[in-house]
Amino acid sequence: MRAFLKKILSPLLQKASAIYLSKPRKYRYKDLSVLIEPTVFPPFLTISTKLLLEFIAPLSLKGKTFLELGCGSGIISILAARNGAQVTATDINPIAISALVKNAASNHVVIDILSSDLFENLMDKSFDYIIINPPYYPKNPISIAEKAWFCGEQFDYFEQLFFQLPHFKTSDNNIIMILSEDCDLQKIKTIALNNKMAFKVLLAKKVAGEKNYIFEIDKL
Repeated sequence: MRAFLKKILSPLLQKASAIYLSKPRKYRYKDLSVLIEPTVFPPFLTISTKLLLEFIAPLSLKGKTFLELGCGSGIISILAARNGAQVTATDINPIAISALVKNAASNHVVIDILSSDLFENLMDKSFDYIIINPPYYPKNPISIAEKAWFCGEQFDYFEQLFFQLPHFKTSDNNIIMILSEDCDLQKIKTIALNNKMAFKVLLAKKVAGEKNYIFEIDKL
């Protein structure tokens, strides 16, 4: 029923969200605040960012190297930096990159901010934590904004991600990904398995009728 209702409401929701996101909007988590620019992934429209913030907040991050791969608003990176991590944040959207420079400064944290398509510009780096909130709807994106939502009809994003990810997995680092029950979990897990990687559920939580999962990803 939920999927049916979402399908019926989708055109209305898309139009409403396009109007709402046509100008910058603030997003807050506790004492952190960021300005979300148009075309940047809007964390207030989904629960995934808040769940990741709640998951990351109690972690012992002091002195740890931390990567947010596809940072969007960058509020997760800002929280990690506030908690003592040495943070790298990447995105392919130049507006997200420039906005995070300002948002990091306004929250008084230092973050290494890079433009990178997945691990393209990170090949010589290693991280204690890698955090991923991926696009997962199977449609070919036609704009930079849509790349925050759509992974390609053939799940191209995940094919590329899991091809690269084994090179960044060590015996003692942590790769964390959040996914919703709305995505094709089995397809994504199959792509991971084809690259000798597997999922372990760390948290499953239902909010407003939608179940989200935080996974740890490890080599087989």
